[in-house]
Amino acid sequence: MSLRGATICGVGSYLPETVLTNADWERMVDTTDEWIIRHTGINERRLAADDQASSDLAIKAAQRALDDAGISPEQIGLIMLTTVTPDYFFPATACLVQDAIGAKNAGAMDMSSGCTGFIYAMAAGANFVRSGDYDYVLLISAEVLTRIADWTDRSTCVLFGDGAGAAVMGPCGRDEGLLSFALSSHGEYGDLLILPGGGSRLRLTSELIAQGQDCLAMQGPEIFKLAVRGIPRIAHEALDKAGLRPADVSAVIMHQANRRILDAAADRLDIDPKKVINTVSKYGNTSAASVPMCLDDTYRKGQLSPGDIVLFVGFGAGFTLGAAVVRWTLPPFTSA
Repeated sequence: MSLRGATICGVGSYLPETVLTNADWERMVDTTDEWIIRHTGINERRLAADDQASSDLAIKAAQRALDDAGISPEQIGLIMLTTVTPDYFFPATACLVQDAIGAKNAGAMDMSSGCTGFIYAMAAGANFVRSGDYDYVLLISAEVLTRIADWTDRSTCVLFGDGAGAAVMGPCGRDEGLLSFALSSHGEYGDLLILPGGGSRLRLTSELIAQGQDCLAMQGPEIFKLAVRGIPRIAHEALDKAGLRPADVSAVIMHQANRRILDAAADRLDIDPKKVINTVSKYGNTSAASVPMCLDDTYRKGQLSPGDIVLFVGFGAGFTLGAAVVRWTLPPFTSA
């Protein structure tokens, strides 16, 4: 059987209304706007309302992606949702979204690959489309990271924001859409970014909550080193599989962790820094949601055209790495 191609045929995102600025953080913890910008490049981030969970953000992003693709929820064969902040351990957040958007013919599942999640889902979703098992797969990444951040830790709390991004994958010509991908994991570094309590390893008690074990813990300098070393390797692996070079890349959509990593990665990839899209300044680190949110932001600004080579790169908890090369097929976005 000759496989068909798989492409992104619709994009959407959703941001909570509340904006949390660096000035707001100055009033809450011992930090300054100057320190945050110098170390992270972040100016502001979004904060979910008290009654908003990851599924609420995901539903809105999914509906916008479906509208952009021009397809109905009933046409979706599978929903893959990546998050580290699910509504519940179970049922899967993807199932909550499936019901809410009326995707009555779709299977649904959650994935957890940290900040690399969207790229893992893209790789898997594309193969479902290529095989002909499903015509359309809905990919969603949604995070409410502010719920698991330690608001007393000034070195990490200022980094994170909430949001969701989504994309619809559908069939295309074999030389279009997703051309290649590369995935890797390095579990020996799993303890560098971890949510210690709440799973079967460490059941939460009032004592552990008092110790902050229900909040994420991150060894930032070590994560930085791993990311800067790993990004060029995984990106070149994906480009090599596609038979392309860094010079062929039109835009780099990378996990938006902080500006220093974006700059260092661009330098080591030997790609014009202007091609590395930066949305971290206005959204902060939104974990798995950062890649599709960055994609939607770039797309809706009319910065992508058919034939453009888009390099996606992610890195995150696990420690996971992922890269994907896409020959873009959607026309430049124009508002109605």
